[in-house]
Amino acid sequence: MWQQPTSLFTDHYELTMLQASLQAGTAHRRSVFEVFARRLPEGRRYGVVAGTGRILEGLEHFRFDAEQLAFLERANVVDRQTLEYLADFRFTGDIHGYAEGEIYFPGSPVLVVESTFAEACVLETFILSVLNHDSAIASAASRMCAAAGSRPCVEMGSRRTHEESAVAAARAAIIAGFASTSNLEAGLRYGVRTIGTAAHAFTLLHDSERAAFEAQVASFGADTTLLVDTYDVEQGVRTAVEVAGPELGAVRLDSGDLVEQARWVRALLDDLGNENTRILVTSDLDEHAIAALQSAPVDAYGVGTALVTGSGAPTASMVYKLVSRHNNDGVWVDVAKTAKSKGSVGGRKFALRRLNERGRATAELIGVGEIPLADGNDRLLLREFVRGGQVLPGWTGAEGVARAAQRHRDSIQEMPGVARGLHRGEPVIPTEYVDEY
Repeated sequence: MWQQPTSLFTDHYELTMLQASLQAGTAHRRSVFEVFARRLPEGRRYGVVAGTGRILEGLEHFRFDAEQLAFLERANVVDRQTLEYLADFRFTGDIHGYAEGEIYFPGSPVLVVESTFAEACVLETFILSVLNHDSAIASAASRMCAAAGSRPCVEMGSRRTHEESAVAAARAAIIAGFASTSNLEAGLRYGVRTIGTAAHAFTLLHDSERAAFEAQVASFGADTTLLVDTYDVEQGVRTAVEVAGPELGAVRLDSGDLVEQARWVRALLDDLGNENTRILVTSDLDEHAIAALQSAPVDAYGVGTALVTGSGAPTASMVYKLVSRHNNDGVWVDVAKTAKSKGSVGGRKFALRRLNERGRATAELIGVGEIPLADGNDRLLLREFVRGGQVLPGWTGAEGVARAAQRHRDSIQEMPGVARGLHRGEPVIPTEYVDEY
């Protein structure tokens, strides 16, 4: 949850645009802004929406307090008229969008903000910074879970990113299918399961590996996870079994050839009578390394750096564009950017997922101006998050995370089977625009 005002998590030019529009008399024109991605990261088949709940939590703290206003005045960012406007700022518009955990494709109207130009303009950077980061993490996490199959993935990337990014990344990973996280703040804020036992430093602290294992088992019981590769893996496994006995919960492998190592460690554990002891592997895993471990007798994966950096795609490349506005006569006018390679489609969008008779997705239909016609079992994608400036219940906090995780499970099941593969290709279903005008 946000513990401070979120309004200065923004770019300087958002407020200079506000000032100029206030002076021009256009700041209060009714406007529609949309968030979408022109394309997916190279070779990716789908993206996952994440961060919406954090935006809604932050929206309630999007205020300009005395300290912030004093800074803006001191730094000569905006004039007195604009400062007076910001002193009373409250978002009073409506926000719709794809539910968190939903799959998205190029052109999908992930978030739709309807308000005055002034209110929507100042939200741009905050919205994009959250959605681009969290959706990138969730998209990577979804691919990792697909590669892992029924084996659980654990988020362990806190030490590889900014402290607040670590919390957001843990949240996004849980939404996209991870079973747990090592990040305690994520556990506090969002009610997600946290796990962890010991690092190599704990073993090195003691005079022997045996002493370290004995201390850990004495504290947490035999059903703990012992890290067995500080010195010699084979001896580490034997010592772990001698200390914890057949009730040893798991051993963790964090180095070496994990595929080969997991095989002989499994055989060794079985020979020692520990058929129920699980094997957890870590060590710079990404979705491709996880896929390579599918043939190995691994029970769970711990993922860090690759996850919190988006596994090669650290941003979802989403943009926030004005698509419709009132003119001087109060009449709606569709607007669009036409620059080469950065064009947009004007007009308020509505989205529908076309499903076949087996409930599998076949296309993303984007209606311009009106909702596309459904053929019986198609699914509308836009949900209402904010009405008249009030955040609607169910989308934030622990409840929002649980709801988003379920939405992701359902959405993945709806996709064609090839979506779960890691081979590069075009989006798994096409985006089709339907102009009803």
